[in-house]
Amino acid sequence: MQQPKAFIFDMNGTIIDDMPWHIKIWNQLFNEYGANHTLEQSKAELYGKNSEILERIFPGKFTDAEKDSLEVEKEKRYQQLYRNEMKLINGLDDFLAKALESDIPMGLGTAAIRFNVDFILDGLNIRRYFKAIVAAEDVTISKPHPETFLQSASLMNARPQDCIVFEDSPKGVETAANAGMQCVVITTMHTKEEFDNYNNVLFIIEDYTDERLGRLCNVSALS
Repeated sequence: MQQPKAFIFDMNGTIIDDMPWHIKIWNQLFNEYGANHTLEQSKAELYGKNSEILERIFPGKFTDAEKDSLEVEKEKRYQQLYRNEMKLINGLDDFLAKALESDIPMGLGTAAIRFNVDFILDGLNIRRYFKAIVAAEDVTISKPHPETFLQSASLMNARPQDCIVFEDSPKGVETAANAGMQCVVITTMHTKEEFDNYNNVLFIIEDYTDERLGRLCNVSALS
């Protein structure tokens, strides 16, 4: 394993374990507009930008303005539901502090809109850790296209092969692979077996107390 020169974190399911709330709200919204989805069906569709999700479920049904309105409505419902539950995944506060102490630049690469990124980063007071923040509005094509992670790396002046991505979903790991990056997987929403077919996975963790993470921050030379 090469010593990393930068970390890139996904947000939902990776920094915070909030995907059950997103799934619930999306499922409600899908079914209000006639999709008749189960929670599992909705879960399978939650990758990429909100507008891409809506177009995938309801092809041609909504104008861009209507998608924008539905996106805001969805995130307002999510924030109201999740606000009092907001917390970092176990051990992440210490891991972020150790990475900062080791002078490892960190970026956030997410398909979430800035409205939600600000809600989380400021709500948990962790904005100071991230040298680069790439959200849905910053890319043309969202995950699994590599633009999100490549832009994050570029903003940190890091080569893709020197970055380690932290992700919780197979689509996220696919995105890292497409960007030429290795990945640490956290199993907040998916089982270990769902990542068997990806050769860019360094290891799989349940949370950030995993002792293997210590090796990633024990870096003597990052230049």
